Amino acid sequence: MFRRAALATVAAVGGLSAFISQPGLAEAPIKVPAAAKREPVVGHRETAIFAGGCFWGVQGVFSYVKGVISATSGYTRGRASTAEYEAVSTGTTGHAESVRVVFDPAQVNYVDLLRIYFSVITDPTEVNRQGPDEGPQYRTALFPLSSAQADAARSYINQLGAAHVYGKPIATKIEAQQGFYPAEGYHQDFMARNPNYPYIVINDRPKVEALRRIFPQAWKA
Repeated sequence: MFRRAALATVAAVGGLSAFISQPGLAEAPIKVPAAAKREPVVGHRETAIFAGGCFWGVQGVFSYVKGVISATSGYTRGRASTAEYEAVSTGTTGHAESVRVVFDPAQVNYVDLLRIYFSVITDPTEVNRQGPDEGPQYRTALFPLSSAQADAARSYINQLGAAHVYGKPIATKIEAQQGFYPAEGYHQDFMARNPNYPYIVINDRPKVEALRRIFPQAWKA
């Protein structure tokens, strides 16, 4: 709970070098294979929801992906009455910190977003944690908004599992979407507005750099 604030305090007091070497602060990128099954393209606008740890980094990475129209940080699952940061941070509300991505499927397929998600955004083998953040609100989960998305996500997870891409089993769950609640304004575009914030520098900026390095064709300046 409140691990981001704690890390920021440590960094401000002791400097970044005081804890850059701590294990588990950021997920190491790994370029996973492209999906064998692509989602059929219908229309020019589609929405998908991803949970992969702190929503600052998830939103930050997707905002740099070509074809993404918007990315909004928020809370998925749980009740509307408890969809606020302090309550969600207790880990008792059922919400996951998540990001709603609106994209043009003619430019970037849903499975392309999944590939980026599994490569540079999250460590899909972690259970109820990502990097320095612990609790079910930081779980790695997909919330399909259509049967086509659900089929594509399930197929891709099975593909990656069968290929033994990771050293441990994939823990990412496909969950039913039961409401998305936008997070408070100060959480929106946090990475873009606070590029030198210690948590961003250590945990999230490397993910954006990995996106540009590993998937240059998907990079949106």
